[in-house]
Amino acid sequence: MNTLSIVLIAVLIVLCAIIAWLAISRLRTRHLRSKFGPEYQRAVSEYGDRAKAERDLARREDRVQHLDIHPLPPATRDRYLQTWREGQTRFVDDPKGAVMLAEHLVTEVMRERGYPVAEFERRVEDISVDHPQLVQNYRAAREIMARQQHGEASTEDLRRALVHFRALFDELLETQEVSR
Repeated sequence: MNTLSIVLIAVLIVLCAIIAWLAISRLRTRHLRSKFGPEYQRAVSEYGDRAKAERDLARREDRVQHLDIHPLPPATRDRYLQTWREGQTRFVDDPKGAVMLAEHLVTEVMRERGYPVAEFERRVEDISVDHPQLVQNYRAAREIMARQQHGEASTEDLRRALVHFRALFDELLETQEVSR
């Protein structure tokens, strides 16, 4: 083989490697966009860099895969549903208390299902893996609660927070294991 042939083979190998890397990168992006939905775009906006956002989302996905997320036993599920109903009827007389109970129930269901619940941002990240469509609602409900602590949330705001918590609560009470 002459020098020109060796250089051409080396260039072809490099080109093939670049094409393979680009294809894998595109597949990863497509997978993460599909899996995380609106959370994908929020992460890109937050990081200001697609690659950093994708690394974070992949890290979340990997972390949650190693958790022991499991469905609730029917009796436990029914107990939570009953407590939710009682809290929801309380909304008319005590909107703040009903919303606080709703947040507490969501956190407790997450804990019992196997999610770590130590800090809110970690809960949001973990929930985003299996329930990406509801993460925005979870954040919105928490933001309403924060405004309420400063006296800036109306009863209608608290109603919206309760609705947001209810959507996540219903998803978390599923009876079959989350498919990954």
